[in-house]
Amino acid sequence: MAGTVLLAAAALTACSGGGDAGGDDKGKADAKPKAPMAVSVNLTGDQVKAGQPVTVTLAEGKLAQVKVTDAKGAELPGKIADDGKSWTSERNAPAGAEYKVEAQNTESQSAGTQFRTSAADKVNKVSINIAKGSTVGVAMPVSLVFDNPVTNKAEVEKQLKVTTSDNTEGSWGWIKDHSGNDRVDWRPKEYWKSGTDVKVEMHLNGVDSGKGGGLFARDYTTEFKIGKDRRIQVSLDTKKLSVTQDGQAQKTIPISAGTPGGKKASWSGKMVIMSKEGTIRMDSQTVGLDNAYDKMVDYSMRLTWSGMYAHAAPWNSNNFGRVNSSSGCVGMSDADAKDFFAQSQVGDAFEVVGEGSKGNADIGNGYGEWNLSWDQWKAKSALSGAAQNG
Repeated sequence: MAGTVLLAAAALTACSGGGDAGGDDKGKADAKPKAPMAVSVNLTGDQVKAGQPVTVTLAEGKLAQVKVTDAKGAELPGKIADDGKSWTSERNAPAGAEYKVEAQNTESQSAGTQFRTSAADKVNKVSINIAKGSTVGVAMPVSLVFDNPVTNKAEVEKQLKVTTSDNTEGSWGWIKDHSGNDRVDWRPKEYWKSGTDVKVEMHLNGVDSGKGGGLFARDYTTEFKIGKDRRIQVSLDTKKLSVTQDGQAQKTIPISAGTPGGKKASWSGKMVIMSKEGTIRMDSQTVGLDNAYDKMVDYSMRLTWSGMYAHAAPWNSNNFGRVNSSSGCVGMSDADAKDFFAQSQVGDAFEVVGEGSKGNADIGNGYGEWNLSWDQWKAKSALSGAAQNG
């Protein structure tokens, strides 16, 4: 519903020069009053539905300036159309906000109004995988998981921006997280370059996530740096783990991976060290393996949400370098695990190759997007699969 705001400019009236009734018009100066400025605003009242842009339209003439300001003085950015007849905000009006609209035309007339948006019926929130100020490995994607469903994926993706210090090529892609929630990740075309600075801006305040999802009620941002170029490869055939850093071989460690031929086999393919969790309790019943184990495990680093780790496994020492006999994880000696844990970074590339695995984990079961080709990954963008340069 549009509201029309009228503000009349002061009429210019002439005074009589005091001549007689039969005198000429010499003492008169008639000035024609300016017509009042009239603008309409698409949002009016105290219970405006949020999640839509603000549009200010001028009845006659051309707009010179429009300011839409909230109660804290922050302006809603926008642009005047080429014909000067209207102004539209670049972002939506968020929920629970009060705005003042001030418009001025090229005749120096002004008009103004105000409106208030109602509170959101439902609010969507975002969990971000990389904390501000972090340093991560070369395989770490930016991963955003949403509390509620996102059906307006293209509208949400338009508000996400990745800026890098070296114009890294990458793309957003939509997947289902292991939790079942909607998730969007930004993956470079190739692994990051060591030393790259990255900034992620999520201009989501006021954006509608679609049916069942609700409005976003805030913006988000994070910044991080890419650390050492460390890459790990586990060979199920040789039962060894090898580490390279900056392309140079660093260390080879004897290991025992998952038992082939069933639920206890390891996942294979390209993964990422998701987190360094240290000493944790591992209970096989939580991953569907009945009563196989329940123990405290040291130097644990997560590879999948479903419970595949690299960690110390001193109880299996007779099999390191000889037999894959674990319940799916990559185990090694205490000494090797301690050193490996100390040197590794969250975000390091971790690849499992060879025979006897149970295949690749689902993309959302960790960070499995590296198992897709670049074209396959770009196709998961809601914006026509177009790559985004940072």
